[in-house]
Amino acid sequence: MVQPAATQPGSPRILVVDDDEGLRTCIADYLAAEGYGVGVARDAPSMDQALAGAGCDLVVLDLMLPGEDGLSICRRLSEFGGPPVIMLSAVGEEVDRIVGLELGADDYLAKPCRPRELLARVRAVLRRRNDAADAAQPGKADYGFLGFTLDAARRTLRSPDGVVILLSAGEFSLLLAFLTDPGRILSRDELIEKSKGMDADVFDRAVDVQISRLRRKLNDNVPNEVIRTVRGRGYIFDAAVSRGPAPRLAAQA
Repeated sequence: MVQPAATQPGSPRILVVDDDEGLRTCIADYLAAEGYGVGVARDAPSMDQALAGAGCDLVVLDLMLPGEDGLSICRRLSEFGGPPVIMLSAVGEEVDRIVGLELGADDYLAKPCRPRELLARVRAVLRRRNDAADAAQPGKADYGFLGFTLDAARRTLRSPDGVVILLSAGEFSLLLAFLTDPGRILSRDELIEKSKGMDADVFDRAVDVQISRLRRKLNDNVPNEVIRTVRGRGYIFDAAVSRGPAPRLAAQA
């Protein structure tokens, strides 16, 4: 059952999805006290109901849920361009972190976690989304490379064949960071700073996994590797980048 959020005007809306009623309520109350609009759901169907209604700006998602589990939900949200996801898991193994990030999570926390730590991660993910949106306001340059077009205002990447490639919030931020500084080796720390995507307390592996996902999406459409790893130093975006208005599709009659 979904609990309506007492949303303040202009506040980001967060949906907490967890089948543990006590933990779900605790997280929701804490985030609401910090000024966020908060809704809750206990499983995938009630989450879908909430997203179809008021929607949300971020999902805090438990890994172990009745019915459809958190990994499947995360994959589904990522594939269909859903809101950013912070995944929670009582397991806490490194492999679970990596799998969650591979499937589209923007961050990952092991339970039990301190409310302040979750709050910091929520702020970081929302800040990344807002910073990317600010950098992509209409009128700012869009980007082209190897036949791809990134319409930054619409957060839309099109392949050389014109097919839309869905990007998570983290992938979009990293791609924008690469496109604004192509041809130069960027360390993980520089990518974290440029993308505003992950605070320093987030493990380096998160950057590697996000880049791995982005690299696969690009490499599926071009024969050569676009993002190259420079051992011991970081990553380099190995393609010429042009800037200018992205082509607009003609309106349907």
